[in-house]
Amino acid sequence: MPVWALGLNHTTAPLDLRGRFAFAIEQIEPTLLALRRSLSRPPEAALISTCNRTEIYCAGEQPELERTLDWLAQSGGVSPATLRSHAYTLQDGQAARHAFRVASGLDSMVLGEPQILGQFKDAVRAAEAAGTLGSTLSQMFQRSFAVAKEVRSSTEIGAHSISMAAAAVRLSGQLFEDLGKVNILFVGAGEMIELCATHFAAKSPKRMVIANRTLERGEKLASRFGGEVMHLAEVPARLHEFDAVVSCTASTLPIIGLGAVERALKQRRRRPMFMVDLAVPRDIEPEVKALGDVYLYTVDDLAGVVQTAQASRQAAVAQAEAIVDAGVQSFMHWVDQRNAVPLIQQLNAQADEWRAAEITRARKLLAKGENVEAVLEALSRGLTQKMLHGALAELHAGDTLARERASSAIQHFFLRRER
Repeated sequence: MPVWALGLNHTTAPLDLRGRFAFAIEQIEPTLLALRRSLSRPPEAALISTCNRTEIYCAGEQPELERTLDWLAQSGGVSPATLRSHAYTLQDGQAARHAFRVASGLDSMVLGEPQILGQFKDAVRAAEAAGTLGSTLSQMFQRSFAVAKEVRSSTEIGAHSISMAAAAVRLSGQLFEDLGKVNILFVGAGEMIELCATHFAAKSPKRMVIANRTLERGEKLASRFGGEVMHLAEVPARLHEFDAVVSCTASTLPIIGLGAVERALKQRRRRPMFMVDLAVPRDIEPEVKALGDVYLYTVDDLAGVVQTAQASRQAAVAQAEAIVDAGVQSFMHWVDQRNAVPLIQQLNAQADEWRAAEITRARKLLAKGENVEAVLEALSRGLTQKMLHGALAELHAGDTLARERASSAIQHFFLRRER
């Protein structure tokens, strides 16, 4: 069964374009169902969407890469040509290889980072819940998880990795001499904000505040770090209180606008603000970056920082790639075997039909009092003739080339010596 993949990531598409194709986890099920309806033959399908990538994986009777790309372009409100110029399309072994590399952290902005595996597993669970995950994609993803586990346990690919959260702390340390005197606002209460809050808490900042739509979730996270909580709607009015702002929500529109930041700077008497926007789509309006007293970094801006420690891990990449190669070969062998299943089923069905016909005939002869030995002889001869009829017909029909091909095949399948 053909497998195909379509995606765009931090190396192929700018942040704002990726933002058009960002799907929250609760959007994955209806999105997958819409995709299946748009294709001529509904395939198996899964969708992974993170701040750095959006990828669709499918398996079906016929690959429909172009129609998949057209559908995704329409869902993001861009032309197919625009999406095509920033997307990658992969089939069969290359699609499997890409999935294995993504799960193993080999295709991440932070080489070897572990978060992508959890995000991949969440995407697979969402596809299962949507009923769009069939045996082929399920097998591919389960094998990708096994490969990722082997890569992590048997190589140093994840050693010394610098996460986005650690990168944010490093950058803030370049602006502020003493983080112990800094007031920090975290906007959102998801996994990335939790990770950032953990890294900043290790530096013992003066004050940590969590702003979230639901206070209960914000309070739960704030309590872990001795922080405070406030409602998301309060952010514009209280922005001036904070020296550093780290934002990562699932909002489809910016939460912190240019006007709010300008007012905050005025109240701060031009004291600088450090801002990190890890959301895709953006939480902070891009125009904020042009303000003289604001140091705004997006998820793409952190790329240079997170590459710093990668030289020490390059030696492990070749070993990890070898593990991926072995996993891909194993999966493609499984796919090839699966492709032969319908033919095997047809052969078994035909053989059962011949056997049933000869058994029925033999039973009728025995009921008439025919000699048992003669009946058995007739049964075996009848089965043999049915099995050889097609092969013998090919040897006596067709042109010379067809007979030569038939002869070679018959010798291979029927005249092999028993070992």
